[in-house]
Amino acid sequence: IGFIALTDCASVVMAQELGLFKQYGLNVDVVKQASWASTRDALLTGDIHAAHMLFGMPFSVYTGVGGPASKEIHIAMMLNNNGQAITLASEDFGGKVGFRTLDQVKPAVEAAKSKKEVTFAMTFPGGTHDIWLRYWLAAAGVAQSTVKIITIPPPQMVANMKVGNMDGYCVGEPWGGVAVKDGIGFTHLATQDMWKHHPEKALGVNPEFASKRRGDLKLVMRAILEASAYIDDPKNKPAVAKAIGQTSYVNAPADVIDARLEGKYSLGKDLGEHTYTDDTMLFSNKGLVNLPRNGHAAWFMAQYVRFGYLKELPDTTAIAKKLILQDLYREVAKDMNLAVPEDDMAAFTLQLDNARFDPSSPGAYLKQYGVAA
Repeated sequence: IGFIALTDCASVVMAQELGLFKQYGLNVDVVKQASWASTRDALLTGDIHAAHMLFGMPFSVYTGVGGPASKEIHIAMMLNNNGQAITLASEDFGGKVGFRTLDQVKPAVEAAKSKKEVTFAMTFPGGTHDIWLRYWLAAAGVAQSTVKIITIPPPQMVANMKVGNMDGYCVGEPWGGVAVKDGIGFTHLATQDMWKHHPEKALGVNPEFASKRRGDLKLVMRAILEASAYIDDPKNKPAVAKAIGQTSYVNAPADVIDARLEGKYSLGKDLGEHTYTDDTMLFSNKGLVNLPRNGHAAWFMAQYVRFGYLKELPDTTAIAKKLILQDLYREVAKDMNLAVPEDDMAAFTLQLDNARFDPSSPGAYLKQYGVAA
């Protein structure tokens, strides 16, 4: 099982560290990946069976945005909600004090552009961090064409900002918190400020593994679901932070990981601290997190059209049903007596700009932005 050095790999790592895979009779290697592109390639070639993976990746790959079109990576379950952040360079934005409100973004970007080209980084085309970044820019009234957007692997974000390769980035923790601790950036917002309880990482699986070793995959999922509930228990978070912070996993200070796991965000740039309560990074939330929703997949594919990755809207429902193994998740949840949410195709609203999305009408959603579907 592959993973990227991010806090939200915790359920995969803790299933290993707590001996849960072994408890289910599984011999599992948890293997660090260099980037999301290498994770994609390893899943497609079968070098790894499963991975901690961006929720958007299978749809990005299948539609040709972030990989060879029509290649299948499946989603077995969700791993977490919330917990990513947009970090802005302290030297480039905000003067002496940083800022948190959307209306301050465009003036700050314009001021920075008067001095140099402004560059933002994300982690994979069509992935979650990419879409959060582009959505945020659009909501702030900043045209994508007026800034540069580059791809950087998550663990390399802080080092690249230190040497001035980008002026801001969107990535998962702990790399927002580390930038604050190192004094090079401030947390402008967390992604739960954009969309509370948004889908983030998923358990991606190789199609052959999913079809030929379904029983083993179900046991993998059971172990990860148990680890997810363990992580969400507040008393376990310090131990989780210490375990995943090890060099072989995330390789970051346990105190930074722990603080943001608990929702205690030191924001940097004289912004003080903000505490998230029911909307911090969640791995189980009594099962509400873990159902992979077809409606969320439709939203991501609509964004690909909105932001120019695709010229026309694909059959979002058909693609979602092909790539999301929802029946498999429901089987596992039933075996574990986990309630399954009944909101698979329910409409939802993003609080950043109050835009409502109905998964059954993605074309109508795009029309409000003047985009032909």
